[in-house]
Amino acid sequence: MGKIEYKPLNERAYDSIKRSLISGEFTPRQVLVIRTLAEAYGISTTPVREALQRLVGEGQLVMLANRSIAVPDWDADKFVELFRIRCELEGLAAELATKIMPPRVISELAALAQQLGEAAKREDHADYVSLNQRFHFTIYQHSASPRLLRIIENLWGEVGVYMNELFSHPGYGSIANEEHEHIVREIRNGNASEVRRHMVADISKAADFLLPRIEHLANESKTVTAQVR
Repeated sequence: MGKIEYKPLNERAYDSIKRSLISGEFTPRQVLVIRTLAEAYGISTTPVREALQRLVGEGQLVMLANRSIAVPDWDADKFVELFRIRCELEGLAAELATKIMPPRVISELAALAQQLGEAAKREDHADYVSLNQRFHFTIYQHSASPRLLRIIENLWGEVGVYMNELFSHPGYGSIANEEHEHIVREIRNGNASEVRRHMVADISKAADFLLPRIEHLANESKTVTAQVR
């Protein structure tokens, strides 16, 4: 029998909120109401408050002037910095995973790549974003590098809110799944350096489409803020 893992409530709240950040369930500038989250998780407000404060300390969330806690605003400079770091670390994780990837996981990745292609064709953008996250983390989780995985999770905690804008440009759908198919093929071939190259290409193509949109939304947000003041 496997061991039953116990986690304190604040750890469970932290994990849940972080998963929501990674998957893009929250939006920039969204204020996270402690009581609402506590009710959704079926726990008291104290562990939720502790989890939110921890995420603020990590830079995943921000403390506003009125002491409320929110998802950071659109920020093109931050996105560019995250993109550069992601290319290096996620490329490394993919390269490491290729060398030890079990056949059953390769089959799982192939199935996910097919599902991603189907989601893109039918323009089911929410499904694509969810499947894309699964595809990437299925690879990273098999890198046998838990510290690297933790850093990548933190990066996605900051970039996840941007992923819902992937299809804001109509041209992205036609290239959305290209690199995933290359990644699966090269993992099958055991070609770690090529897997890394295609992973970086995948992140780069998405960034090319996302950055103009994020710059527009950031400028729009600044204009609204200035008008309110």
